[in-house]
Amino acid sequence: MSAIETFNRLSGKLFIDGAFVASGSADRLAVIDPATEDRIAEIADAADAEVDAAIEAALVAGRRWNAIDMRSRAVVMHEIAAVMRRDKALYAEYLTREEGKPYKESLDEVSWCATAMDYYAEVARHEAGRIAGTTVPGQFHFAVKEPLGTVVIILPFNYPLVLLCWEAAAALAAGNAVIVKPHEQTSITTLKFMELFNGLPQGLMQCVTGGPRVAQRLIASRKTHGVAYTGSVPVGQAVARTCAETFKPCLIEASGNDPFIVMPSAPLEMAARGAAFAAYLNCGQVCTSAERFYVHEAIHDQFVERLVAEAKKLRIGNGLEEVDMGPMATGRQRDRFEALIANARKQGAKVATGGGRPANLNKGWYVEPTVLTEVTPDMTILQEESFGPVAPICRVKSFDEAIELANRSDFGLGANLYSCDTTETFRAVREIQSGILWINAPLLDNDALPFGGRKLSGNGRQLGPEGLNQFQNTKFVMIDPGASNQDFWWFPYAREESYPGTR
Repeated sequence: MSAIETFNRLSGKLFIDGAFVASGSADRLAVIDPATEDRIAEIADAADAEVDAAIEAALVAGRRWNAIDMRSRAVVMHEIAAVMRRDKALYAEYLTREEGKPYKESLDEVSWCATAMDYYAEVARHEAGRIAGTTVPGQFHFAVKEPLGTVVIILPFNYPLVLLCWEAAAALAAGNAVIVKPHEQTSITTLKFMELFNGLPQGLMQCVTGGPRVAQRLIASRKTHGVAYTGSVPVGQAVARTCAETFKPCLIEASGNDPFIVMPSAPLEMAARGAAFAAYLNCGQVCTSAERFYVHEAIHDQFVERLVAEAKKLRIGNGLEEVDMGPMATGRQRDRFEALIANARKQGAKVATGGGRPANLNKGWYVEPTVLTEVTPDMTILQEESFGPVAPICRVKSFDEAIELANRSDFGLGANLYSCDTTETFRAVREIQSGILWINAPLLDNDALPFGGRKLSGNGRQLGPEGLNQFQNTKFVMIDPGASNQDFWWFPYAREESYPGTR
């Protein structure tokens, strides 16, 4: 079946209780190919009753899944990971058609899904609890890890599959059921991805499409027990407020505005290549994109020259062709990004390269990779998440100034440093306020280490044992096998322990 046929087949569908079902909702949202501006599918804005049906199915499936031993769960998850690897080209094509990123980047994303599934399949077997030394002879004291119940995952458009798997793999490995609400732009790919989970109990993994109302109903339900959200700060705050009503655990990843520091000891050719990748990967639509560049004045001009050369090398076009950078995912995203660039120029920034739309691409939401110079710390573009392919460069006089400016942000997701000075390296580790720090190696992840931010970038962590803990409750258990008396602190209290004045 071709991609177009698949998009038509899944239009208006939901994945509930192990099957694709046609939504009864009359409300439809268009899916537009960002490279061509063609309407390629439509999704249903699921009805409340359909959302509730998914929640009920999850409750039943979750109990069945949690009754299965962890080794057997791991086997199923490894099998899913193997199919992801086998069929990654298929899902990569769908993702590129919906989101716009180059096919190579889509292939990478599906591969990362498989590694996350494999990682959590095993780590969950080692994180089932712990035994502690007792405080009373003959007793047995320990803690056990239990699933939350049903986890709701609200996804963005930029990395819909890998973020799904980072969170769903951990949630499933911990024994939870999962309900996914994909972004409107990438819902068809996410629906297609549900077929990979057929080896799980029916209803354990479900997908309901739609807009904010659908997400809100899932989050607010007393029958869902944990939420993972990736997106904007205002919506993340709204999610957290709703969860706070019932103290429902929530994982919030709400944007970044990552600094990128370049110091004189850095190899400039490599620093420029790393900077281009950090700024322009997925057309800059990455929460951990480098968005604020602080470059030492001693090497500023040479670095700018090299970064401009790297930006000009990038091939721009349809992600299904031989390109390095595709379009932005939506027309609204492009409009917002272009307004940000225009405002930066109005405030005094100079365009070293880019700043417009590619002249040879008349359809699609394309923009040029952009380098801005003469940027000052007070400019709006350094305060907001640009979420597009721009590298605004601010000249600094010292490492101290670079650190101070890097920390002058309401966000604290990731940060980058290019330096071969050991003192600067370890100062950065101690002093930069971020959840992630890349030194001479931008944007890499590691399944075994936590991913997340500080300040307005959100709370909680994905990946690593910390990512598993996000979807678990911990229960303390104390057992006295002989049911012996506890007279050392039970009633009646001994006379010699009473207040001396009453004796």
